[in-house]
Amino acid sequence: MATLLISGAHPSNLHGDCLHRNSKFCASAFCKPVASIFSKLTFPNGRPSVPVLQVQELKGERGSTLLQQLPLQGPQHYSRLRIFSGTANLPLAQEIACYLGIELGKIKIKRFADGEIYVQLQESVRGCDVFLVQPTCPPANENLMELLVMIDACRRASARNITAVIPYFGYARADRKTLGRESIAAKLVANLITEAGANRVLACDLHSGQSMGYFDIPVDHVYGQPVILDYLSSKIISSRDLVVVSPDVGGVARARVFAKKLSDAPLAIVDKRRQGHNTSEGRRCHDGENRDCRLAEEASGRVRAHGSGQA
Repeated sequence: MATLLISGAHPSNLHGDCLHRNSKFCASAFCKPVASIFSKLTFPNGRPSVPVLQVQELKGERGSTLLQQLPLQGPQHYSRLRIFSGTANLPLAQEIACYLGIELGKIKIKRFADGEIYVQLQESVRGCDVFLVQPTCPPANENLMELLVMIDACRRASARNITAVIPYFGYARADRKTLGRESIAAKLVANLITEAGANRVLACDLHSGQSMGYFDIPVDHVYGQPVILDYLSSKIISSRDLVVVSPDVGGVARARVFAKKLSDAPLAIVDKRRQGHNTSEGRRCHDGENRDCRLAEEASGRVRAHGSGQA
């Protein structure tokens, strides 16, 4: 068989050559496999065809009608971006959607009589990139649980990516143990958000950079410093009457950056001594008498300024 193929015998004459040269080849199975290789292709379900739109078909009135029927994939006609808002800060989410030029997603959030949270998406998010705007500001527990339920609803609706936008990250100050037998609640909250189904977290001015390491998913840490600096630069303040204040030793680096970008303004440090939760006393380490004080703090509570011109 191999000798016949190498000798260049044509497939159409292969069977005849075997009969004339040696009849025993016809009785063998050598000829049958070769004949099957050159058999015609059959299409039980019909011959496959690919529709092709010719250029000539686009000319004239009929062509304009076809172009109008073609699906357009531009951002003005179709978008896979969805923004939903919780009840913590609806005006913020509305401003974000307005800035991007899209409508805020429709979502139904309500409370049952026993305080349980109910969330239902009012539109499809299958294959979409979903952003959930929900700061965990006070009441922190209510807003945090609402965020977790929203993430779970998007995950079960087959969203492609879920980004939790958390401008105020609650429990961020519980990022380490200062006393024995304390919990590190920041790590716990990070685990809850991750296990709920979030693919990414966007936070603003975290209490410390180490909080980003508590997440097993990517974290985008943005800063509000440029916006604040632009605002302060627009004010007419003499450099001799300006001082930047750090509320504690941990905020010195942040306050130093502010002071450097404000024409190297003087820097003051508060010697804060905490007497209990939400209660602390501080003594200034710089003479800020009759000066405009700019307090550089990421999540400050109540601040009382004594002896300063403006705080």
